[in-house]
Amino acid sequence: MSLVPDFELGLWNAWILILPFILIIMFGLPSLLKRLVKTESTLLESPSYTRLERMYGQLFYLIMVVLILYSIFLPLATGTVGFYAGLAVYLLGFAFSILAILAFITTPVDKPNTTGVYHISRHPGYLGLFSIYIGTGIASASWVYLLLALIWLAPIRQALMIPEERMCCERFGDAYLKYMNKTPRWIGIPKR
Repeated sequence: MSLVPDFELGLWNAWILILPFILIIMFGLPSLLKRLVKTESTLLESPSYTRLERMYGQLFYLIMVVLILYSIFLPLATGTVGFYAGLAVYLLGFAFSILAILAFITTPVDKPNTTGVYHISRHPGYLGLFSIYIGTGIASASWVYLLLALIWLAPIRQALMIPEERMCCERFGDAYLKYMNKTPRWIGIPKR
């Protein structure tokens, strides 16, 4: 990693890693599975937000757009150990995100998501997405991209996790509270 990161348009830039995320995880897989699986899903349901949560949400999406746009100009550090390590983190995050979507789609609407990757993390989709961004930063050898990914992580709790958990508590009651008490938000971070 150099102090001044590379910034150039090119075919072998980080957008190659971000484009599959956008096409498959953000848009393709959820809409395809909603058509194939004939049950209702809460995948695209939104909770109610407070004013502060909406502000955090705007910050979250702004940083996400900056990460996506920056990936267009960020060359991958191909052929290096960092590239392969970053690719491994990226692929793990990609798989985690896909498993989260599959669990979401196949869980009945009247039950909370508690199986599959939701058994080890209450928010595996965000964990997968964070791993995609961190893996992209490592594969690009860009401290700026890694820093942006870490800053992007900051508003997630207020903007998305708390409102979604509040909605699930209202919808599923004690079943979700029990799930919250035994499953951490992130993998490896013990419950308080």
